[in-house]
Amino acid sequence: MLILRVILLVALLASIAVPLSAQNRASERPMPYRIAETGKAYRSLADAVGKIGGGTGTIEVQPGIWRDCVVQEAGNITYRAVTPGTAIFDGGVCEGKATLVLRGRSARVEGLIFQNIAVPDENGAGIRLEWGDLTVVNSLFRNSQQGILTAQNPGGRIVIDKSSFSGLGMCASDCAHSLYIGDYGSLTVTRSRFERGQGGHYVKSRAARVSITDSSFDDSNGNGSNYMIDLPGGASGEITRNIFVQGQNKENWSAFIAVAAEGRSYTSAGLQIFGNDASLAPGVARNTWFVANWSRDSIPMGDNRLGSGLSPYDQR
Repeated sequence: MLILRVILLVALLASIAVPLSAQNRASERPMPYRIAETGKAYRSLADAVGKIGGGTGTIEVQPGIWRDCVVQEAGNITYRAVTPGTAIFDGGVCEGKATLVLRGRSARVEGLIFQNIAVPDENGAGIRLEWGDLTVVNSLFRNSQQGILTAQNPGGRIVIDKSSFSGLGMCASDCAHSLYIGDYGSLTVTRSRFERGQGGHYVKSRAARVSITDSSFDDSNGNGSNYMIDLPGGASGEITRNIFVQGQNKENWSAFIAVAAEGRSYTSAGLQIFGNDASLAPGVARNTWFVANWSRDSIPMGDNRLGSGLSPYDQR
């Protein structure tokens, strides 16, 4: 009888221990997202975004590698790494598009890393912006099909500051790019770096107005890349105080900057291109042009420091 009681007691303890253990494991799962304004944490990015809804809020992302994604349908949301450079979104894709699919009023991204993003249509991006304003600060996009891809919003504004785009782009059935901006009102890029392109252009922008300043374009280790900056429909604004290095392995090396190569959607009259440094990478020997202009608009070419083999301007 004593032995039977012991067996029953062991069985009872085992039946209790299993669910308690499972419960403990569930409670130990990380809560990577916290809404700063309320202090409440969430296990999924979608839950945090849904809680903010059409309002305004900041989602703090904890250090770690997160295979998550979200669609923002409304509101003004900031996505901010608690510690810049330690919160990594790795391969997560929503709607077959991107890690962050944005179509709210505005979004701000700070200190995040986006990597290893690929989708069947070859347009996988860290950010797919479909509507609203976007600001990206101190963030890194790497080893994906695209960094940022946008739709059209002629009244919208995009600002990118102190961010890096590395190992992006491809040309297979079509071309993807490190940064591809649709028909937006304005694009501002400052203090950012583009490098190691794997196809397409480093910056392709159909925005009416651009300001690309104090940035670097290092194509030394590019693979099948094209233009450093492509403004396919033309644009006004400025491209100033940047550093450009063109590498050997190019699909198209005929210019560093292309203006209105696909037609004239916007005037480029007065587009200022000055104060830039441009050169060929060590060991590269060819003749090419710094700026190629397909429009009939006059583009002021100020003082640009051009290396051997570069001519300043070609009217095409």
